[in-house]
Amino acid sequence: MLQIGDKVVYPMHGAGEIAGIEEYDVMGQGKMKSYYVMRLPIGDVKIMLPTDNIEGIGLRQISPPEKLKEIEEVLQGPPVKTAGSWNKRFHANLARLKTGDILEVAAVARNLALQGREKKISSGEQRLLDTAKQILLSEMVYVLDGTIESAEKWLEKMLER
Repeated sequence: MLQIGDKVVYPMHGAGEIAGIEEYDVMGQGKMKSYYVMRLPIGDVKIMLPTDNIEGIGLRQISPPEKLKEIEEVLQGPPVKTAGSWNKRFHANLARLKTGDILEVAAVARNLALQGREKKISSGEQRLLDTAKQILLSEMVYVLDGTIESAEKWLEKMLER
């Protein structure tokens, strides 16, 4: 069971902190349901997570600081080109983001950032790149024990070539 103050990652949304537990009447039927209130460090976003389905939504703990070197190696490693049309690449990258695995997210960010430098990427792929960066940044705020600004500088440095 999660506790207030726990830092967790919600796939496709990023990392945040459990800020509270609230109960709501589901669809006005008189059935109260408990939710964890998760606050993301970027944009002051609040997400409600049903307490009875935490395993089902893929929530995981923040990566430990020891994993930072591995994340950096992925971000600075050689790009992996996905064969096929932009549509196939889009769906392959989307599937990688949905895993919630920080190394998969880092690989998507690296591949799309490098591809975007070589040639223009589609608007859908640009949104995926933005999502991957947002997910990475939100988790790096906690892993690097810093601020959004320091995480952004770190990510820029990792993706520059």
